[in-house]
Amino acid sequence: MKPVLQAIFDGIKNGENTLVPQKVQEALNAGIPAAEILNDSMISAMAEVGRLFEEGEYFVPEMLIAARAMQAGLSLLKPQLAQAGIKSSGKVAIGTVKGDLHDIGKNLVAMMLEGAGFEIQDMGTDVTPEKFVDAARGGANVVALSALLTTTMPNMKNTIEALKAAGLRDKVKVMIGGAPVTEAYAKQIGADGYSADASRAVATAKALLGL
Repeated sequence: MKPVLQAIFDGIKNGENTLVPQKVQEALNAGIPAAEILNDSMISAMAEVGRLFEEGEYFVPEMLIAARAMQAGLSLLKPQLAQAGIKSSGKVAIGTVKGDLHDIGKNLVAMMLEGAGFEIQDMGTDVTPEKFVDAARGGANVVALSALLTTTMPNMKNTIEALKAAGLRDKVKVMIGGAPVTEAYAKQIGADGYSADASRAVATAKALLGL
């Protein structure tokens, strides 16, 4: 790996959100293509962060600061990627379901997915089924639903029913997650995928889209 790309990789892994954009700019100034910077240093760094999390070496705070460092670099890279016509892995509309205001887990999943090359439409919290339907109409490939309360989990099912009613269910993949959510519940309500944590959410989204 080129030294500047290695510096970006290490900077993301260590959560250095002032160093990463500096090194991204340095790489761009050196004429390294935006796609190479994204794939070789940023996406691979977030994959490594996910691996460390799964092995118990990293915890949620380390993942968050790594994801923030990645986003700091990505903001510089986005215009270049658009200019170069680089396609995203897919568009994910993500939000916390109606009645639920918790967003830390949702934000982390969004950052991890963005770090893996997905285009993210962050719907925020307390998102109605109708808004998720609008996102599916707007071209989202995946609708990602988060809930942290058992009392708001039924709104995951309501969202899936709303997608069916709108005739969009076969056009979009639905993945769900959150502390009280289980794989059994995902199957029960007809979701396409379930993820127990942010690092697995990337693998789930990729699998759903056949990547």
